[in-house]
Amino acid sequence: MPSVKEFQVTFDCAEPERVARFWCEVLGYVVPPPPTGFDTWADFDRSLPPDKQGSAYAAIDPTGVGPRLFFQRVPEGKVVKNRVHLDVRVGTGMVGEERLAALEAECARLIPLGATRFQLLLADEENESCLVMQDVEGNEFCLD
Repeated sequence: MPSVKEFQVTFDCAEPERVARFWCEVLGYVVPPPPTGFDTWADFDRSLPPDKQGSAYAAIDPTGVGPRLFFQRVPEGKVVKNRVHLDVRVGTGMVGEERLAALEAECARLIPLGATRFQLLLADEENESCLVMQDVEGNEFCLD
C-alpha cells in the first residue's frame, strides 16, 4: 500500500495575495516567512522580473497539520463552477438549529472579509445542512 503524500491545494486567481489573505482569515492560516535573504515578501517580489511580480502567494497552517495553500495568477477569469472546493468544517457534530446557527455565525464573520453567501442547503434524509459561499474571486466553498 502506498504511503500518504503531503499535498498542497492550488488556487488559480487574478490577485494571489488578496485571495491568500482572505483564506488566511477564514482558516487561521498565516503567510510563510519570506525566502532566505529577504526581509519581507515585498522585497522578494521586487527582485522578480516585472511580469512575475505579484504572480504567486502562499498560506500555511501554523500548526503544520493542514495542507499548504498556493495561489497563482492566471490570465483568464472564473467562468464555471469549481470542480474541487473546500469544505470549512464549522458545524461538525451539530444537527438541526444548533448546526444552522453555527453556519450562520461563520457566514456573518466571513462576509465582511469579502465572502458572498450563495445558497443554504437544508438537511435532508442523507445530508446535514451546509451553506455554499464564494470567496473574494467567486470560488465556491461550503460551510459544513
